[in-house]
Amino acid sequence: YTALGVTVGTEEDERALNLAKLRYHKVVIMCDADVDGSHIETLILTFFFRHMKELIEKGYVYIATPPLYLVKRGSKQGYAWDDDQRDRLIAEYRGKSDAAVGVQRYKGLGEMNAEQLWDTTMNPENRTLRQVTIENAAESDNIFSMLMGDDVPPRREFIEANAKYANIDA
Repeated sequence: YTALGVTVGTEEDERALNLAKLRYHKVVIMCDADVDGSHIETLILTFFFRHMKELIEKGYVYIATPPLYLVKRGSKQGYAWDDDQRDRLIAEYRGKSDAAVGVQRYKGLGEMNAEQLWDTTMNPENRTLRQVTIENAAESDNIFSMLMGDDVPPRREFIEANAKYANIDA
């Protein structure tokens, strides 16, 4: 709480979240681009949903979107956030020849050098942030309970099916 400048307790309600001294108006969750990263995002979002829901309701919570692939051929290079983008870049770079195109899959943020991470994920000029919203509080509560429950298959299916959907702040 204190890292964000958030305290608990207001004049009206001693248990309410007090955002009067909130230090940041964009709290950005940055995790790996793969399924494991989506799982970690889910854990962090569960914390915010259960303990700091007002930050989400007021539009302060975002998810960074690092690329999953770097595609290169000669001096050309581009980043891809999914398999379809990767395949389009490969086709574009290959052109009509059968030239080799290099593809690097990032297993984690730590595999990018600082410049790549800045250019793709942190630079406000280039990054894409997904703003976290709550459409239906009751449904959200049920989903978070399922995601944090003991039954693994529904959780995995949900994360894989829904990790790509969000509001975009480009």
